[in-house]
Amino acid sequence: MNTGEIFDQVVDRVRTLDPANSRAWFDLLRLVDFNGGTLVVGCPDEATALFCEDHCLDAFTQAAQGITGHLVTVRFVVTQSHRPEVDAAPAQGVRIHPDYTFESFVVGPCNRLAHASCIAVSHAPGVTYNPLFLYGNVGLGKTHLLHAVCHEVRATQPQARIDFLNCEQFVNSFINAIEHGTLPEFQGRLRSLDVLVIDDVQFLREREQSQEEFFHTFNALYNNHRQIILTADSAPSDLGRVEERLISRFKWGLVARLDAPGHETRMAIVQKKARLRGLQIGEDVADLIAHHVRTNIRELEGALTAIYALAKTLGEPITPDLARQALGDQLPSMQKPITITDIINAVTAYFDVRPADLQSKKRSQNIARPRQICMYLARSLTRHSLEEIGGHLGGRDHSTVLHACQKIAQLQQDDSSTRAQLEELTRRIETG
Repeated sequence: MNTGEIFDQVVDRVRTLDPANSRAWFDLLRLVDFNGGTLVVGCPDEATALFCEDHCLDAFTQAAQGITGHLVTVRFVVTQSHRPEVDAAPAQGVRIHPDYTFESFVVGPCNRLAHASCIAVSHAPGVTYNPLFLYGNVGLGKTHLLHAVCHEVRATQPQARIDFLNCEQFVNSFINAIEHGTLPEFQGRLRSLDVLVIDDVQFLREREQSQEEFFHTFNALYNNHRQIILTADSAPSDLGRVEERLISRFKWGLVARLDAPGHETRMAIVQKKARLRGLQIGEDVADLIAHHVRTNIRELEGALTAIYALAKTLGEPITPDLARQALGDQLPSMQKPITITDIINAVTAYFDVRPADLQSKKRSQNIARPRQICMYLARSLTRHSLEEIGGHLGGRDHSTVLHACQKIAQLQQDDSSTRAQLEELTRRIETG
């Protein structure tokens, strides 16, 4: 075999060895050199090279050694033909993930505001929505949007100075700077940035010195019209044990919530994640995964990885039967599909109203709100159409159901008590 054929076999072997990190863009990798026991792999950009180095090095090394029968060292480089004419300013902290771009983000009712606001700040950092505060439960796409902003800023403003840190990194860097007497350098670096991104800012809780340092860093950046983007697991007003002066600053710009995706959005996410891995899956398989994983995008990815790994091992196409076999123990607790009757029973018990009241023409607040919540949950947790949902609730038309869903979605965004009600009802419905 020539070196080109060896490299093609290495890439194919890596897809089998490491299905979780296999990507369609492996086709863009190029053999740069294979001499002296070192395999040099060319990557289209820095984010791809760093991803391969961090996540794929062992698989590439194992594949290369297995195919050649020799000890092989693997290096990943950005090929000269892909380098930008202007070198981008190096990003600090978290390495930018090549998959997490705006193009790969699936937009739905659950995240439309967050997505639009991130696009806006990436086009005009420090001008629009500053600070931008995103919040929601784990696995809903907050971190994906942060990476996407960094990708976009680096593409359009390559000299922009970006620092992307999770909150733990910020705290540890601050502590290290104090211990080593480098606090002025730490402060100077952060306060001279064009874009500061902090993920999981809730970890500032009960860290008084770190909160004090972040307060002054925030002020310095804000006063100089530099972009600040923050994420947390809850709204600013719900960040207990964080100083009020910080919480008030978090609200100065735009606060946007990400919610759990509905069924159609989950299907679209599964299909897009599959394409990123070079897979073609039918709607029936996407529907199966979306039906059994309802709350967390990371769990959707995990289910897709399990299916891909089994298909690659068996050398078989991905079918619903293979998907069920791959998911195995993940399915039993969710085998019983959720029905509109399940939702009506849970809502009527929670609000102490009768099913007949929800199906009646009554418009009093104590009846109308539970009815709207029923419609919203039916739209989120089942595959029924708007017309079918309306039919179960007194024969209402699709526009009435759509209006109810939009109203509850807005209340979920703005009102913590409604949010808590929906979370509790969802838990009761899913656990039977």
